[in-house]
Amino acid sequence: MKLYSLLFIVSGMIVFSACDKDDDDDDRKPNYYGTQDQMARPAINTVFVSAADKDMFNTTVPSAMNAAFGSKFKARLMALNAGYTTNLLGLTADQFSNVLVTDVLNASTTAPTTFYDGTNVLTGRALADDVIDVELTLIFGGPNGTANPGLTSDKVNSNDKAFLASFPYLATPH
Repeated sequence: MKLYSLLFIVSGMIVFSACDKDDDDDDRKPNYYGTQDQMARPAINTVFVSAADKDMFNTTVPSAMNAAFGSKFKARLMALNAGYTTNLLGLTADQFSNVLVTDVLNASTTAPTTFYDGTNVLTGRALADDVIDVELTLIFGGPNGTANPGLTSDKVNSNDKAFLASFPYLATPH
């Protein structure tokens, strides 16, 4: 029994000493977690943020995103669709750029959870929401959502496997 106790104590000392980050730095600073990537709205970061700006965008707090990137988002929107006037939501290029640049997932406590269902807009995101088609329609679809029909859908209309009806809701893996 004494041998097991001794082995337990020695193994504990080894584990704890291995976990001690001693790099002879007397300025022991606490470790904080940092933002590495922001993807509240799929494809927005990918399409609207240049490779040179990725790290800066991904570590910018949402409240500062418009000031830092708003003009770049508008320039990219106009480069993608030079004929953009307003979209299905009635948003001008300035208004829509301001919505896009703040990369947060909105959530409503009073409306259905949806990215867009024809009535509710950005009130959350359900698993089955076709967010890429919504984003493409808002960028290329014009005021009625019907302009540029070849650019308003990725032609992927559902998940390849059905979502579960109860928690955890995600489709079963292949």
